[in-house]
Amino acid sequence: MEYLIPLFTVFCLTCIAIKVLNPIAQRVGLVDLPNERKLHVGAIPLIGGISIYCSVLLVSSIVIEQSQVFNLYLISAALILFLGVLDDKYDLSVRIRMTAQVITASILIFGAGLYLTSFGHILPFFEFKLGYVGIFITILAVIGAINAFNMVDGIDGLAGMLSLVTFSSLTFLFYWAGNSWFMLPLLFIGAIVGYLVFNLKWPFSSFEKIFMGDAGSMLIGLTVVWMLVIGTQPDTSVFSPVTALYLIAIPLMDMTAIMYRRVKKGMSPFKPDRDHLHHIFERAGYNRKQTLIRISLTSLLLAVIGVAADIAHVPESIMFITFLGIFSAYNWALSNVWQLLTWFRR
Repeated sequence: MEYLIPLFTVFCLTCIAIKVLNPIAQRVGLVDLPNERKLHVGAIPLIGGISIYCSVLLVSSIVIEQSQVFNLYLISAALILFLGVLDDKYDLSVRIRMTAQVITASILIFGAGLYLTSFGHILPFFEFKLGYVGIFITILAVIGAINAFNMVDGIDGLAGMLSLVTFSSLTFLFYWAGNSWFMLPLLFIGAIVGYLVFNLKWPFSSFEKIFMGDAGSMLIGLTVVWMLVIGTQPDTSVFSPVTALYLIAIPLMDMTAIMYRRVKKGMSPFKPDRDHLHHIFERAGYNRKQTLIRISLTSLLLAVIGVAADIAHVPESIMFITFLGIFSAYNWALSNVWQLLTWFRR
């Protein structure tokens, strides 16, 4: 019950921040305009990420014990948020975004002294230790998580719902392990629910729609990867490294599969297109609400499998092989989606 107060407070502060920032965004032009890839109507304020960060910052300064690692997280989050706002406003080049993301990863690694040291026992009979190679792997993980949640933000509510699944899983695992870091993902849950009230315009259809923007999706991706790295540290060992794959399964698989298909076509892996999972659902005849529900439930199912397997101490090698099987099936299904639809409709 004591945790409901900060949860409700961060929810309310997010809603207030959105109402305050909305007219400011309209005046300065921080809005999303429709184009050939973005089919919404009108200029939509891109203030979700800023509102989430401000509310989490205020409440966390009260309910979370201050430490060097936490303060460095806030600094890196502010940096990635600023990058996202600039990207929302000026559409930055891939080179600038990648450079800023590497700098952000360096704060985690060299400032906080946190990086992936092991993949765990994903191979039978021995631990897959990384040593100093883990620094390079962590940089890739930070870039991957940031861009995974950024790429999946394609229809109303999707990035928010998928991040709710991830943050809920992280909150449970950290709380289950008795680790006080559970408060950070818990606060993000409250803030994201506040954002979704405006983004989905539910239950108040009269609310003016807002978008998360690159600032929001990048902030979420960064926060998720910080929590994943902290949770897999040897001294905390909240969950096994392979469990992390299940917690971000849909964003991770969608990003990996689509980048592979782009490279295969001779395109830049970062070139935008309309071949993401949610686009395929829409072309298959599902409306956006149906698409949102189906993808969110699939993400929830995979996260529950990962959390349950971790708690039940299922061997990490089995979890890893199972995830590879799921990803292979996912990639094959997307590559053959129209043949599958034809077969099902017979």
